[in-house]
Amino acid sequence: MKASALSSLQQLTFKSLNLHRTLTRTSNLPFLSTTNRRIHSSSSPPPIMSAAAATSERARAPPAIPIPSPPLTKFKIALCQLSVSADKDRNIAHARSAIHHAAANGAKLVVLPEIWNSPYSNDSFPIYAEDIDAGHDASPSTAMLSELSRLLKVTIVGGSIPERSGDRLYNTCCVFGTDGNLKAKHRKIHLFDIDIPGKITFIESKTLSAGETPTIVDTEVGRIGIGICYDIRFPELAMIYAARGAHLLLYPGAFNMTTGPLHWELLQRARAMDNQFGEVMATTEHEEATIIAEIDYSILEQRRTSVPVTKQRRGDLYQLVDLQRLNSS
Repeated sequence: MKASALSSLQQLTFKSLNLHRTLTRTSNLPFLSTTNRRIHSSSSPPPIMSAAAATSERARAPPAIPIPSPPLTKFKIALCQLSVSADKDRNIAHARSAIHHAAANGAKLVVLPEIWNSPYSNDSFPIYAEDIDAGHDASPSTAMLSELSRLLKVTIVGGSIPERSGDRLYNTCCVFGTDGNLKAKHRKIHLFDIDIPGKITFIESKTLSAGETPTIVDTEVGRIGIGICYDIRFPELAMIYAARGAHLLLYPGAFNMTTGPLHWELLQRARAMDNQFGEVMATTEHEEATIIAEIDYSILEQRRTSVPVTKQRRGDLYQLVDLQRLNSS
C-alpha cells in the first residue's frame, strides 16, 4: 500500500496481501515541462494571481483549519501486509507478531490491512464480526490491538475488521493510542458495489452498512484522517481531511486483482496530487511484508511554500463544503 505526503498532509495507504504496497511522499525534485526543460531563477518569487489570493479562503467552507504543530517532527511508520486464513485465532496471532516486529524495529505508528481477521467475503463478514464497543471477549481482535498499543507504546491504526453494532454490520477501522485506549472508529463510508462482466462482481452492501462520518483523530504521531480502501476513490474525503488540518492520511485496503493492478497505486498518487505532489517511496509485491519508513513532517511547509496550491484555489468559481463541520457550527 502506500503513503503519500500531500501539500498539507502526508497520506498512507496499504493493503492485505493481494497487491504490492507503496509508500509515497511529496516530491523533492523540480517538476519540468516536457516541452520546455528550462528552469528560470529569480531573486523574488513569482507573483500569485490576485483573483486566487483574494478568493482562496472561500474555496473551502468552513475555512480550512490551520495545521497544528505535530507532536513529532520525524518518526518511523510500519505498514504490515498480511495473509489471511479462515482461522480467526491464527489471524489475530499473526497480526500480533507483525506488530511486535514493527515496534522492535522502531516504528511509532503501526498500520494493519483491511479485514485482516477474516476472509474477505459477504458470507464471512457476519461470522467473523465483533462487537467493538463491548470489547474484551466480544472483540478479541481489538482487545489485542489495545493491549499491544499500551505495552509497546505505539499508535496502532488497526486496519479494519467486520463490526457488529445492533442489527448492522460495518467495515470498521480502530485507532488506539499509546495508552491502549480507543481514540477513534472509522466505518467505511463508500461501499464496494461493482459489477465488471466476466471479471468480478462484489456487492458489499448485501451485508455491510455504510459509515456516515469522516474520521480525523489527533494521535501521538499527529492528526490522522482515516479512510478504508474504496474510500480512496473519492477525492472530496481527502480534501476534507486536508481542510481539517490533517498531517497524515491512512487508507487500509484489500484491493482485488482485477481493479487493483490498474488503480491502486494510481489512486494513491492521485489523492496526493489533489493536494500537492506525490512520489513512490517504497513498495512490495504480493507476498507478506512490512514496510518501515520514516515520516518527515518538515517537508510539509516546504511543499506548501514552493507550490502554494491552497492559496491559489478559486473560491469565486468552486467550493468544497464540509457539511459535518458546517452543521456543527
